[in-house]
Amino acid sequence: MPNASAGRFGRLGWLCLSVLVLVIDQVSKLHFESSLTLYQQIVIIPDYFSWTLAYNTGAAFSFLAESSGWQRWLFALIALVVSAVLVVWLKRLGRNETWLAIALALVLGGALGNLYDRIALGHVIDFVLVHWQNRWYFPAFNFADSAISVGAVMLALDMFKSKKSGEPVHD
Repeated sequence: MPNASAGRFGRLGWLCLSVLVLVIDQVSKLHFESSLTLYQQIVIIPDYFSWTLAYNTGAAFSFLAESSGWQRWLFALIALVVSAVLVVWLKRLGRNETWLAIALALVLGGALGNLYDRIALGHVIDFVLVHWQNRWYFPAFNFADSAISVGAVMLALDMFKSKKSGEPVHD
């Protein structure tokens, strides 16, 4: 049952943040795909940070990237289901749940950004490369991945906050 204090549309106004994340993600991917060749690196901070163009047919950390192509549709389906759940969750939030609304909107925007790539291109475009003295590389990622990560951390912090204060986690 929706929270009565949430109003008819809950916190759906935060979908604007999701759209902003989606737009920034797609514009940044378009920029790097048109500016770089595959795996070309532009060093920003020597030994630590570079721009590079990479394609990921898998999920986080290239999970299942070497599969035959079925994973594209599995990850697209998962993203669609998660996105629907996040929209319903946003609708049910109360007015005092702004932190949680922001977290959900960030995850939703990131999920939609990567979903678009997966459906339209068959792979996700990544362009941020973090490394240490060319010895250790974190898998390349993008703005959508960053939004998902920040949103996930915010969700985790929200769970701890709710438990610590003795409030129920959700209605």
